[in-house]
Amino acid sequence: MRAEGQAHIDRIEAALALVRRSLDWDRALRRLDELNARVEDPTLWDDPKRAEAIMRERRRLESAIGTVNEISQEMADAIEFVEMGEVEGDDAVADEGVATLGELARRADADKVQALLSGEADANDTYLEIHAGAGGTESQDWAEMLQRMYTRWAERRGYKVELVDYHAGEQAGIKSATLLVKGENAYGYAKTESGVHRLVRISPYDSSARRHTSFSSVWVYPVIDDDIDIEINPADLRIDTYRASGAGGQHVNTTDSAVRITHVPSGIIVASQIDRSQHKNRDIAMNMLKARLFEAEMRKREEAASAEHASKTDIGWGHQIRSYVLQPYQMVKDLRTGVTSTSPSDVLDGDLDEFMAAALSQRVTGEQVEVEDVE
Repeated sequence: MRAEGQAHIDRIEAALALVRRSLDWDRALRRLDELNARVEDPTLWDDPKRAEAIMRERRRLESAIGTVNEISQEMADAIEFVEMGEVEGDDAVADEGVATLGELARRADADKVQALLSGEADANDTYLEIHAGAGGTESQDWAEMLQRMYTRWAERRGYKVELVDYHAGEQAGIKSATLLVKGENAYGYAKTESGVHRLVRISPYDSSARRHTSFSSVWVYPVIDDDIDIEINPADLRIDTYRASGAGGQHVNTTDSAVRITHVPSGIIVASQIDRSQHKNRDIAMNMLKARLFEAEMRKREEAASAEHASKTDIGWGHQIRSYVLQPYQMVKDLRTGVTSTSPSDVLDGDLDEFMAAALSQRVTGEQVEVEDVE
């Protein structure tokens, strides 16, 4: 086998191995058999909501398993084609087989990302919270840059974005904001963005044009389905109302319609000011709280299985997942996977897919990459 062809084969096999691992291959095959049997049950649609959930899971597993089997078969056919050309001394046939392997390798990489979105809530819409770290205007401006980055990323994927909660900075930027991103697999793609993001640049707010380092945190959690039951003791809640304000400090209305809910046992705080009705904002905030508690439970289970440490930590040095350097050079580096970009402007304009794909792969393999931070 030619070196180029073998490189394509290695790439395909690595992608397929990752997909099988993410699916827990043998369990997935058994589960698909179970779902196929349930679909044959004439009483399935007596509970339409449950039936739809079963059909969604079945379609997802069928697609992932079918893709692996199809690529595996096409790879075997292409290998046979290459070997036939080599045996017969027909370079044109061998070249065609190698080209086919190259196309399969690119397809396997693309399909791999889709197959990695197999978590319990990956297909759901998502909430995305952004909080400025210490540092006043610098960090608040950075937080607003992150808000724009994720909004642009969502728009690139055709997702709908709603601003659920917003607190303007004192001079510029934002203290915090919560986005609701609606679209297929929104949570699955965005979930690896939780953590601290670090910016290094020449400050536009410093008359001496000195270099500044700013931190902001991102927290991602899924919108949960109505059939997921999360019990909350009303005695554990502290509910506050306040006057809503929009971007730029303009008042949404003149009543205390915004709602903030604190879950005392966990310390989780959620807020909504998206609606003029206090009652509706309370319902939205309660749904957000349930989603946060559900995400926290999923994270506990994942950490117990993989022995990973929690990624939500203090907003500061030593805890960042990604560094964005605008001065004295241009680079964005993910400190978990080592993925880098020399075009921060593209990344800040929403070009995040490569970073997300690498982080999704790492969650499956559990492999830790030793990466030096950029200064």
